[in-house]
Amino acid sequence: MPLRFKFCLLLCLLFLIACGGNSEAPPPTPTLNPQAQLGKQVFSRDCGACHSTTPDTLIVGPSLAGIASRASSRVEGQDAYSYLLTSVMQPDAYLVEGFEDLMPASLSKQLTGEELDAVIAYLQTLE
Repeated sequence: MPLRFKFCLLLCLLFLIACGGNSEAPPPTPTLNPQAQLGKQVFSRDCGACHSTTPDTLIVGPSLAGIASRASSRVEGQDAYSYLLTSVMQPDAYLVEGFEDLMPASLSKQLTGEELDAVIAYLQTLE
């Protein structure tokens, strides 16, 4: 085997090791529990036309990507669950800077208690 061929083979092997030999697979997407799965369906049906769950994607209202992490720090002394519940029940209570009060106040009346709890459970998975 010519030396040149061995050298090229060695370079290719080193390149493969450097580029992908140590790469780790991304972590699997967590499976939603049944309540959060229902919440995802309700969100898609009733909220997804105005709110994205993709970072930096604006439709009408703010993106809710990462809301689970931000919700607990939006209002001092209020936990994430309370903030999210109030945001759905009284949409004008906490307006995100730069957005108008366009969320329908009647949304919470259209949802059953189970659907409301499920949407909040789903939103709490959006980290």
